[in-house]
Amino acid sequence: MPEFPTLMLFAAAALVLTATPGPDMLLIASRSVSQGRSAGFLTYAGIAAGTYCHAIAAALGLSQLFLTVPVAYEIVRWAGCAYLLYLSVKTVRSQGAGFSPTTGLKRLSSRRIFLEGLATNILNPKMALFVLALFPQFINPDGNALVLQMVVLATILNGIGLLVNGTVILLGSNIRQRLSGISRFPRLPQYLLASVFAGLACRLALGSRQ
Repeated sequence: MPEFPTLMLFAAAALVLTATPGPDMLLIASRSVSQGRSAGFLTYAGIAAGTYCHAIAAALGLSQLFLTVPVAYEIVRWAGCAYLLYLSVKTVRSQGAGFSPTTGLKRLSSRRIFLEGLATNILNPKMALFVLALFPQFINPDGNALVLQMVVLATILNGIGLLVNGTVILLGSNIRQRLSGISRFPRLPQYLLASVFAGLACRLALGSRQ
């Protein structure tokens, strides 16, 4: 296993990375504003589960495919783009997702919110490359249980991410409560979330492996 100073160094790096606004934080924030605190935490839970999947895949060498087989990266990238666009269109077409504290959550099950967060993370090949590039720098190559070491690092990353994104979720839900009295734009939450999905799709489509 990595030594304690190494884990602390990784934790510091993870704090900087998770505190930097990015696609995951944007998705979590929009979910919290549009659908409430529970939806925000469920979205983060799905993203965190995706991080474990990427860590295990990197440990098993699967993520190396993105570096050695460019077409694999492109397939995952465009699949993720198509999925995000699908979520954007479906969000806009849904009915009755206003600022009511319970409406949105009734229309979207906890399982679906979790799985959407999971799929959004898994279908982001940049996340796989990020794990593949960062995690090995903090692993003891002479140690045993490579998968366990990767899981430990993923747990540290997710734990710090929970603290950072938990704050974002609480702020987002507070904004939602302040906007709950708005009746002029009842579909604003849908448009907000749909815009985030569309923006993430465009970012993924226009991005590269660098």
